[in-house]
Amino acid sequence: MDLTWRYDQHETNWNELSELYRIAPLGTKSADHLREVFCNSRYVCFVHDKEALVGAGRALADGRDCSYICDVAVHPDYQGTGLGKRIVQKLMEFSKNHTKIILYANPGKEGFYRKLGFKMMNTAMAIFRDREGAVRAGVLRDE
Repeated sequence: MDLTWRYDQHETNWNELSELYRIAPLGTKSADHLREVFCNSRYVCFVHDKEALVGAGRALADGRDCSYICDVAVHPDYQGTGLGKRIVQKLMEFSKNHTKIILYANPGKEGFYRKLGFKMMNTAMAIFRDREGAVRAGVLRDE
């Protein structure tokens, strides 16, 4: 693999990123949605194999207290190669001076993040616009 890493969004093909999220699979996110959230993120990471986008991730961060790693996507042909781990590690490196680094894992992916040093939180809570969908997906507990 001849991978190229970029840490800014200036040359990003947002339609290609949208397709990557669809096939990863991380759901349907429009190009406009992804442009907005990536451009509003302090840290971004894009990985290309030649011209093809094969991985991406971002972290919302305030520069000091909290960095939230999210939207890590890897092309199915590259899953299991360590690329996702490398993306998360790069975002963790960018976030190293923050008091805390947070993420939430899709159900079943917790073990992957444990290997990178993440621990389960006892107090994490969330409000989702599609609360019922998040409960069905196992992301929220309806207690």
